[in-house]
Amino acid sequence: MRRRTFLTTVGAGTTAATAGCLIDDDEEVDPDDDTADDDVTDDTTDDADDTDDEADDTPESDVTVGMIYSTGGLGDESFNDMAHSGIEQAEADFGIEYQNAEPDAPADMNDMQRQFAGDDDIDVVVCIGFDHEADLIDNAEEFADTQFVLVDAVVEADNVASYVFREHEGSFQVGHLAGLLSATEYAHGGGETDPDEATVGFVGGEETSLIERFEAGYIAGAQYADEDIETPSAYAGSWNDPTTGQEIAASMYDDGADVVYHAAGGTGGGVFEAAQSAERFAIGVDDDQSVSAEEFSDVIVASMIKRVDNAVYESVEAIVEETFEGGQVNDLGLEEEGVGAIIGQDFEGELPEEIVDALEESREAIIDGEIDVPDDLDGL
Repeated sequence: MRRRTFLTTVGAGTTAATAGCLIDDDEEVDPDDDTADDDVTDDTTDDADDTDDEADDTPESDVTVGMIYSTGGLGDESFNDMAHSGIEQAEADFGIEYQNAEPDAPADMNDMQRQFAGDDDIDVVVCIGFDHEADLIDNAEEFADTQFVLVDAVVEADNVASYVFREHEGSFQVGHLAGLLSATEYAHGGGETDPDEATVGFVGGEETSLIERFEAGYIAGAQYADEDIETPSAYAGSWNDPTTGQEIAASMYDDGADVVYHAAGGTGGGVFEAAQSAERFAIGVDDDQSVSAEEFSDVIVASMIKRVDNAVYESVEAIVEETFEGGQVNDLGLEEEGVGAIIGQDFEGELPEEIVDALEESREAIIDGEIDVPDDLDGL
């Protein structure tokens, strides 16, 4: 996947990057089935014979990783896919093996955690998403000899490494961009602004304190650009409902929004569809969605990158090198390049220079502590 820079060196860091089912490609396994352990297979098996030359060049490791994703699953072109790119890079660099599990709902995460933790062949269980927290508190204690990684929440246990992100800082940056664009007569790609309407919107997935951080940072950034700007927000109630995402965003565009930012997983695909139909702009999340959702690149002016891939990669690297330390909380923001804004591939070099300069100034001000970005709506 291509990585470009926008206001920072995002992508140049330490890496290249419920009733549910444990999966091997398209095969589904019921976690309640006593025979499930026999049916779970390694995702990497089919790849092993692709080329003998590549196999000879790849280091061999005896580490096996159990990956449990967030609800919404792989193919969201966002949060889960970002995590998957991290484990794929670890496979390529270290020769590890991994098994994937995709929960259909949070209620399935407990069974998946326990199945991987009880498997002697699994060296570390990587849990993607805040919904894993409640189950992992108990399972980390029961499976004290198993090493866990948790992304997007914190479990205080000696065998858990937690990764959290200051999403509000990166969201401030894209909010600042949205606010500046909304005040500018600008047309490029498949969209244009109406400078007579100072409005930018936000669409969330499920309404949680985590997603509120995205919303609060975004609104604060937009208001930093224009204190009188309108900032409508709405939640779809799902991470995988693009139809509702499209309906919400279309309503915002109809009401004058020039830009809509989503933090909604697969639901965000509907936001991009609405942007194309309205000939307005959208902002992606987690991954560079102008690349991962390339069919919408003509309206995705930027994305708020969240380096979940780095969290996965670095934690697996620590297992391989036997330097893994549980009990740590890794808190990543703009300064650590854990989050950041990246310009869309169709818009690189096409934004007004004064907007790019203003964004760089606000980024440095956040890092230097001159701008205090709120992490909840009460702080606005």
